[in-house]
Amino acid sequence: GLGLIAAVGAVLVAAGLATSAGVFAAAQATHRAEIREAAVLSFVRSFITQYTSPDPFHANAYADKVLELGTGNFAQLYGEMMNEVVIQVAQAEPGFGTVQELGIERWNPNGSATVVAVANMTTKMPDGKKIESGSRWEVTAVKEGGQWKVSDLIQVL
Repeated sequence: GLGLIAAVGAVLVAAGLATSAGVFAAAQATHRAEIREAAVLSFVRSFITQYTSPDPFHANAYADKVLELGTGNFAQLYGEMMNEVVIQVAQAEPGFGTVQELGIERWNPNGSATVVAVANMTTKMPDGKKIESGSRWEVTAVKEGGQWKVSDLIQVL
């Protein structure tokens, strides 16, 4: 009688604890994934906003900041073209970029994320008129040393 009830009670408590632990672990994994997604989207939004906001009065600082946020193939190619970038930015009109939409296209096996971003750039011309242009970007972001960086950037036409 009493021993059987105690044994059944112990089994039920153990099953309840196991179920609770499983639910907790799944919730933690979901929470970590949500935090990772939010972090990469925030980084890409910030990067594309900065990238589509050329400042001719601070062309060197603009180019340095873009290079600082890059890694791998992107950083190598951008670094090789740095002088041309600085000249183009210095000769451009000031622009202000905003990200309209973005989303994760896929998580890659190496832990990087491919993010698609739709941006709008407003350029102020010398006569005061504003010109708006849109662009779409495919950004591959990878986490290095606790910081997200751009490893590939493709403008999608």
